[in-house]
Amino acid sequence: MACVLVVSDSPHVRAAVRTVLGADDQVVEADDGRDVRMVVAEHEPDLCVMDLQVGSMGAVAVCLDLRLEESGGRLPHVPVLMLLDRRADVFVARRSGAEGWVVKPTDPIRVRRAVAALLAGSRFEDPSYTPVPVAIPAWIGAPLPQPSRPAAGVAAEGHLQRADRPPPPRGTGLE
Repeated sequence: MACVLVVSDSPHVRAAVRTVLGADDQVVEADDGRDVRMVVAEHEPDLCVMDLQVGSMGAVAVCLDLRLEESGGRLPHVPVLMLLDRRADVFVARRSGAEGWVVKPTDPIRVRRAVAALLAGSRFEDPSYTPVPVAIPAWIGAPLPQPSRPAAGVAAEGHLQRADRPPPPRGTGLE
């Protein structure tokens, strides 16, 4: 039986995460990021699932706060699973120290896999928005053919010469 803290200011998100968790899991809820430190100290959850936008203190700030308190020995380590709004938020989730993230819209299977991975001590990165490798045709990377001799009208130094004008006299600084 795992104790899971679900943090979201939306009752629908909290209910969706609650239904994904197992029937024997204990669920503790918070609707504001400022309450997370107190709830973690009181309940010592095995996992914290947080919505990215949570009231006045978002998931990134909460995660950084948890890591700071953990480094000072004031709180135990709690793995964090973030529910992100868009793929671009992966950068901030990674930088904040979250062990996993799922990009919305979520589905129960992805959330369940993420929860199971984090409870097992692993990390989880949402694979649904991973960039797909694209094959680059060989002709794109091929070098351009180089001319074997200068084109007509181009001198060996690469300066364009006009046929109707003689070259400037030597020693004048104009050559």
